[in-house]
Amino acid sequence: MAAPCGGIPSPQAVRIPTVRGTSCKIKSAHPRACPLTIRVCARGCSRSSRSFSWSGLGWYLFHNTQTNLQHRGITSGFDFLDRSAGFGIAQHLIPYVESDSYARVFVIGLLNTLLVTFIGVILATILGFIIGVARLSPNWMINKLATVYVETFRNIPPLLQILFWYFAVFLTLPGPRGSINIDDTFFISNRGLNMPGASMADGFWPFVVALAVAVVAIVMMVRFANQRFDETGVPFHKFWVGLALFVAIPGLSVLLFGSPVTWEVPQLKGFNFVGGWVLIPELLALTLALTIYTAAFIAEIVRSGIRSVSHGQTEAARSLGLREGPTLRKVIIPQALRVIIPPLTSQYLNLAKNSSLAAGIGYPEMVSLFAGTVLNQTGQAIEVIAITMSVYLAISISISLLMNWYNKRIALIER
Repeated sequence: MAAPCGGIPSPQAVRIPTVRGTSCKIKSAHPRACPLTIRVCARGCSRSSRSFSWSGLGWYLFHNTQTNLQHRGITSGFDFLDRSAGFGIAQHLIPYVESDSYARVFVIGLLNTLLVTFIGVILATILGFIIGVARLSPNWMINKLATVYVETFRNIPPLLQILFWYFAVFLTLPGPRGSINIDDTFFISNRGLNMPGASMADGFWPFVVALAVAVVAIVMMVRFANQRFDETGVPFHKFWVGLALFVAIPGLSVLLFGSPVTWEVPQLKGFNFVGGWVLIPELLALTLALTIYTAAFIAEIVRSGIRSVSHGQTEAARSLGLREGPTLRKVIIPQALRVIIPPLTSQYLNLAKNSSLAAGIGYPEMVSLFAGTVLNQTGQAIEVIAITMSVYLAISISISLLMNWYNKRIALIER
């Protein structure tokens, strides 16, 4: 008898006739192989061949790249990051001079990209929710205006919107001497938006500690109010108490230790403003265009999410005496978020990646600054592009992880 599949097969017994008509058994010299063993061997060989093929392809690409770079006299590696950049940057969130290294240029480009992404996500979310709710308004005028907004801006490519806001709006504004003056504090010109700038004072860190204490106190108060409401049904004025804590505790720090910051108002000197903060027109045009474009898609996501909630929920809220505002905030939106969050994540990812379109107007972000200027000066194409791709990959993965975590927190847990 043959051994079971997976073991060592025994020689197969074969019956042959003898001279007197009887028969006897002999063992075959070639046992029959188990089909399972053949499949396992074939699968292992297939995996080994694929691994060998991919390894060979990777080695060929690496060797070919190294050979071509050597023939052209191009050095490889990341040593170029320590070399001096030698050019200025219009906007930098950290101190920078032209003699700084390319590594610092990379950090500046990364911070500028994160700045646009962060501001754009917040503004697009707020505007998108407003437009999405307006799309469901019973008021004919509000409903149609929201519809026109969505159908207009989501069908225009984002690059064209960026170019429009930059060349047709901000660059056509008057110069600094004829700038739009808002209460001698804010100045809008073709150089950007000049506003008062803050710098740390002696009371900054005590104010930060007081602010953290206020946040902890508000969280504890909200938990106590919710527990009290669940036990007694008596409502608690969480908003007003939280506002009082948020103002009183940091305010006490200001009275004891002084102002946390000092403000510097921009002043017109010569042909430009000096002092304060400035938002360059490239940043304004990029942020405004991406906000308006992304908000149109978010509005449709919000509208469909609200539509997915059963109308019976609204009727039940009205039967309990809730008005339209509390019904939307406390009943409809919390349930609609379970439908809104997954596609909303995709829009956040699109906004982060669309920030690379800033290269069209010269805003110093990753693509324009690092994959543009630095690449042209160093010639390290492979390294620069690899770093840039890794940055956008890391940003996208971070947004996805954060939104997936939030989506799990609000997910409906069935019993």
